[in-house]
Amino acid sequence: MEANQPTKVTVQALVQAPIGKVWRYWTEPDHITKWNQASEDWHAPRAENNLQAGGTFLTRMEAKDGSMGFDFGGVYDVVNQHEVISYTIEDGRRVEITFVDQGNETKIIQTFDAENANPVEFQQAGWQAIMDNFKAYTEHN
Repeated sequence: MEANQPTKVTVQALVQAPIGKVWRYWTEPDHITKWNQASEDWHAPRAENNLQAGGTFLTRMEAKDGSMGFDFGGVYDVVNQHEVISYTIEDGRRVEITFVDQGNETKIIQTFDAENANPVEFQQAGWQAIMDNFKAYTEHN
C-alpha cells in the first residue's frame, strides 16, 4: 500500500428491521440524535442532514458532563436511497455505507478512512460501538 493511501476500516451490523425503517433511522435527524454516540457518557444533542449528493450533514457530539464536544460533518458524494451513502468528512477522509435489503433484516456495511491520530483498532471499536447503538435503537423503537 502506498504511504499516502489511507487505511480502510470496516464495521457492520445485521439489523432486525426492514430497509425502509433502517434508512429512515439512519438519515433522519430526530433519530440520529438518539443513537449517534460511542458510549453512554456521550450524546448527540443536534443533527442536521441534507441527504442528497452535494448536500451537507452535521452532528454535534458532546460528553454529557459538558467537558468536551465536537461537530462531525461533511458533504455527501453519493446517495442512492436504500442502497448506498458515501460522503467526505470535513478533514478529507471518505466514508461509504452500504445497505443490503434482506427482507425483514438489513445488513449495514460501513467503510471509512482511518485518521492518523489514534490507533486503527481504537477507531474501529468506536465506529462499531456507534453501529451497535444504531442496531439496538432501531430494533427497539
